[in-house]
Amino acid sequence: MATTSVESRRRLTLHRRSGAVLNYISAGILALAGIFVIYILGKAAVSNPDVFLQQVLNGLQLGFIYALIALGYTMIYGIVKLINFAHGDVFMVGAFTSFFAIATANLHRWPQAVWPGIDEAAATVIGTVTVIMLSMLVAGFLAIVMERFAYRPLRNKPRIAALITAIGVSFFLEYFAALPFVYTNNYITYPRPFEITVFHAESISAPAMIVPWAVLIATAAAYGLFSQLERRGVAWAAIWRRHPLVQFGLLFGGFLAVVFTLIGMAPTMGGEEWDLTVSNITVVIMISSILLQVVLQYIVQRTRMGKAMRAAAYDKPTARLMGINVDGVIAATFALGGGLAGAAGVLYATAYKQVHHLMGIMPGLKAFVAAVIGGIGSIPGALVGALIMGQTEVLSAGFISTPMRDAIAFSMLIVVLLIRPQGIFGEPPGEKV
Repeated sequence: MATTSVESRRRLTLHRRSGAVLNYISAGILALAGIFVIYILGKAAVSNPDVFLQQVLNGLQLGFIYALIALGYTMIYGIVKLINFAHGDVFMVGAFTSFFAIATANLHRWPQAVWPGIDEAAATVIGTVTVIMLSMLVAGFLAIVMERFAYRPLRNKPRIAALITAIGVSFFLEYFAALPFVYTNNYITYPRPFEITVFHAESISAPAMIVPWAVLIATAAAYGLFSQLERRGVAWAAIWRRHPLVQFGLLFGGFLAVVFTLIGMAPTMGGEEWDLTVSNITVVIMISSILLQVVLQYIVQRTRMGKAMRAAAYDKPTARLMGINVDGVIAATFALGGGLAGAAGVLYATAYKQVHHLMGIMPGLKAFVAAVIGGIGSIPGALVGALIMGQTEVLSAGFISTPMRDAIAFSMLIVVLLIRPQGIFGEPPGEKV
């Protein structure tokens, strides 16, 4: 009898030490909070569907910016297993580079200076692309310098050393940029490289709605055909099913078709017409983000450098034995991630019209959370997680509480880690025998 009592106490002590009860309580609290948030958003969607849809469209703009930053996190982690917390500050440097290129060098107007008779729209597109490319080059170069002098010497050290170094590099970039002879610590109004235009029901023509749907339907049909041929053993069908043009058609056609149709049709409910709008900045951000992600997928899946990246991510020692320059591959990965962050900085500053030396902190952290939600190490997961994060932040600010939007957005990380720690598209860790 005494033995049974001692055994019962021992099991109870182990149960308490394991924290199972606290885990159940915390999971229950998070579940109740999630139900409350869903109730508030559902009520808003039913009572004000037009306002709700407008916020969803606004969330797409933010989500696609987060996607470009999250791609850098997921690529770097996939190869060197490092969370580069200085990545958000590379985003900040990209934004400031574009600011000086526009405000000081007037780089966005160079086509008019070279060809005075050039069409205004073509000049705007060429000038804006030039500014984005310059910011990507500067941000990519900065990422290479960070990798070479801050992270490479610690590559064979414990991971915590590289993580602490990343935090130190982040602080250095933020407060070095605040110096008067660098960027300054003031909030600066950002001059947009193009004029803002708002699209509404009257400005969306029928071809603008039909063309994206045609692209989506044609691409989806091609994807389905290639999938069927792949199941029948046709080797080339598998290659074409994952072709970058197919990916671009699905993403480009899908998002633009839905957005332009919602705005152009101007649906009426309850006798009131939905006045949905979207700016050309949102369209530029969507197209730029999708295009850059498709280019990244092409590099990773269909180039020698991409194959080397995948080999280094799988097994670095074996990749070295196969003649792969692993250090060069890692530097190229940092350059690609930094370039995407630089492009995101230009798009973010264009959308929100302000730059400052601490602007990379919150977007960087939220993009990291987005990468974890989607499955860090997965490129499609970075896009999905970023879109979820963008919608969560915008809807929380619009219908729950603006000061609470960050808390709700970061709570997504806790929920994902409790339910699916590897993320939506992440692979579960393999068991070691």
